[in-house]
Amino acid sequence: MKMPLSAMIGLAVSGAIFLAAILAPLIAPYGMAEIVGDVWEPASSAHWLGTDNIGRDLLTRLIYGGRTTIFIAMLATALSFSLGSFLGVTAAVIGGWVDQVMSRLVDLMMAIPSLIFALVVLSVMPVTLPVLIIVMGLLDSTRVFRLARAVAVDINVMDFVEAARLRGEGRIWIIFREILPNALSPLVAELGLRFIFAVLFLSTLSFLGLGVQPPASDWGGMVKENKDGIVFGINAALYPAAAISILAISVNLVADWVLNRTSDLKGGRGG
Repeated sequence: MKMPLSAMIGLAVSGAIFLAAILAPLIAPYGMAEIVGDVWEPASSAHWLGTDNIGRDLLTRLIYGGRTTIFIAMLATALSFSLGSFLGVTAAVIGGWVDQVMSRLVDLMMAIPSLIFALVVLSVMPVTLPVLIIVMGLLDSTRVFRLARAVAVDINVMDFVEAARLRGEGRIWIIFREILPNALSPLVAELGLRFIFAVLFLSTLSFLGLGVQPPASDWGGMVKENKDGIVFGINAALYPAAAISILAISVNLVADWVLNRTSDLKGGRGG
């Protein structure tokens, strides 16, 4: 299947952002927390995007901020998917009271808005990168649990799963060899959306002061640091906001193509 232009653009843009994040120490013109000029200097040959609220180079902060944002969002997404997928499929395979207990616990967690839940937890715990990743991953795993369970319930009653049970295969075999491989298509399509949710969630937490802590840089924190400049017509807060939007759109373009591709392949096999 030929990749459409929108997906190619999304892949190129998101790939460039990821590459810049990986190569941040090599391509950033200054140190992440290095003060190199006056407050909110305009763009110049020395500072392509100008400086921030305390005189740090905005381009450098933007590059390092992307690195931190993507790193945390990727690890949180990996945690949410591994945990949510395994528990969702396990609940569908075992069924009975185990399924009911796990599903009701997930319902209870989802009944509380994720942002409020995270703010309560982070207000009583040290805000470190591991804590941020675990809190974000656990909260998002409830959504993945729901999706994985819904898909696994349908697969669990199919003939090849029944055949595996008649052969005497155990639950671990059925989960990892029969159900999970056949549930990957919708899960992979959801992966991009969950990653973007993690980016937006982290940016919101940082904007509220409970995300990445200074002097470390992330895009949401950069918006918070420079938001007062908007009143004076200074665009410093708009650059990280634009970076968040561009990353979200580019990843969504790729995710939409993956979803359409897996749907087409599934339809082809069914025919």
